[in-house]
Amino acid sequence: MRAHLAKEIGNLQRLVSELAAEVEDAVRKAVTAARERDDAAARELIAHDDVIDQHEVAIEEECLKILALHQPVAGDLRYIITFLKVNGELERIGDLAANIAGRAISMAENTVKPEVLFDFDPLVSLVRQMLKRALDALVARNCLEASEVIRDDRAVDRLSGEICDRAVEELQKQPGLAGYCTDVILIAKHLERIGDCTTNICEDIVYLELGKIIRHGGLDARYSEALPE
Repeated sequence: MRAHLAKEIGNLQRLVSELAAEVEDAVRKAVTAARERDDAAARELIAHDDVIDQHEVAIEEECLKILALHQPVAGDLRYIITFLKVNGELERIGDLAANIAGRAISMAENTVKPEVLFDFDPLVSLVRQMLKRALDALVARNCLEASEVIRDDRAVDRLSGEICDRAVEELQKQPGLAGYCTDVILIAKHLERIGDCTTNICEDIVYLELGKIIRHGGLDARYSEALPE
């Protein structure tokens, strides 16, 4: 029975890794479509979101099946719970990527002078790095790496805020850019939310390894002694 459980947990890990790769790719394609204002690529990505949703449902069903059939305890139970929660965060990131693609379609419909275009690259680069590091930490069960990714979320919030502030300033100067500036603000907020979901995944990794729930307080003093140096 224990060997059977281990096999099913291994299969679950594979399914989550496959979903994670799909979601990571969706984020990459979404920001590229927004950068290049590529209507066709954006529409293709939005259509693909249904596939991500189906995979999320399949993983949830697998988690519930394992819980019902094997009634795992201790570390095995934490593992299933963690994958169940991470699965939901990945699906939300997929939705946010689709939302960014929706803004890319809107951007493609507006003609904007090159000098007005916003540079999302620093924010996009940081968010994608966080997501990749979080997923690597999940596979490796690396609590230290997860804690470092959590700390990076403050930089994501700062960069997103800077873009939104500049977009508001540009809108005040050029009301004709209302549509474009609105798209910019929404994309920045979607990227910030991807950073939040990534942070949630890392908090789940800390729970998996240490049995500590660190939501809402971040890495405050209550948990610092439990994390690796």
